[in-house]
Amino acid sequence: MINQLKHAVLMQGLSIFVLIGLNASNAQEIDQFQHWLELASADQTYADLAGEIGRTEAFRVFLGEGSIVFRESGPVDALEEYRTADFAQNELTWESHYIDVSRDGDLGLTAGPFELADQTLGGDQYSFGHLVSVWKKNNGRWELMADMAAGIPGFLSLSVEPDFGDTRPVLDETAHPVMAEVEDNTMQSLIDADNLFGLSINFRGGQRALLRYGLENTRVYLPGMAPAIGAGAASSVYGAYLDNELSTTNPISLTHMGGFLSTSKELGYTYGIMETVTGELSEIIELDGGFHTSYLRQWRFSDNNEWRIAVEVLSPLD
Repeated sequence: MINQLKHAVLMQGLSIFVLIGLNASNAQEIDQFQHWLELASADQTYADLAGEIGRTEAFRVFLGEGSIVFRESGPVDALEEYRTADFAQNELTWESHYIDVSRDGDLGLTAGPFELADQTLGGDQYSFGHLVSVWKKNNGRWELMADMAAGIPGFLSLSVEPDFGDTRPVLDETAHPVMAEVEDNTMQSLIDADNLFGLSINFRGGQRALLRYGLENTRVYLPGMAPAIGAGAASSVYGAYLDNELSTTNPISLTHMGGFLSTSKELGYTYGIMETVTGELSEIIELDGGFHTSYLRQWRFSDNNEWRIAVEVLSPLD
């Protein structure tokens, strides 16, 4: 059963925050917070429903047209994946500790720890990590558009709650609405930024590339480690991870495969594959087992009028 009491507490707490923590004259921030609250509620409803009817059925309820999930082979059609698959033996439980949403309230992100109970081998085998999800509003309803997990060894507590105070610094780095809605600020400009970041990794290395293209409050979710938050920590961890994973001196090739742009044009997402050699995945593995990973990237149009990375997530391919 959906935890209605938890929803009531969340709504009451956020309402108090609006009255006390926000300047009533700042209509834009109040609107932004309202969008944040709505996405927080949708995400909690989704998590509660998964606990009530199971992961497979809950995903079928919330997935939108054109949605994707990331598997060992890369991004796949989520609706097709969950139309035919049954994950009853692999139940997923999660809570969000971070939420971001566009100025117009039509595109957003949730992220937080997950617990996966695998019953396929007899008895529950637990694994943990962080789940990052992209949401898009369609006809007034939040729909899930992308899901990527970054697993970690050991235990993760699900006793977390999202805090709008964690999102406000990112909003402070975002361009003024007038600047974000300029004619050239299109999905193509976002794709161009995505490709430039890939090139920058080759020229500068992962650490310097993220320092150049990340926000001051950027977040990085990588396999095997806790989220890194803030330009210094995130770029250091990102650079070290790439240095450790790159087994050849071949340059990274970035293949952009899709994305979304908010109607307010200050928030967007890109996803695809980064790898050290080109060709079919089977050929990559046969050659050297080189670096190849799916990526999910959240961008914000920054106050210096260029796209900057707000969240970076990597999921290695097998």
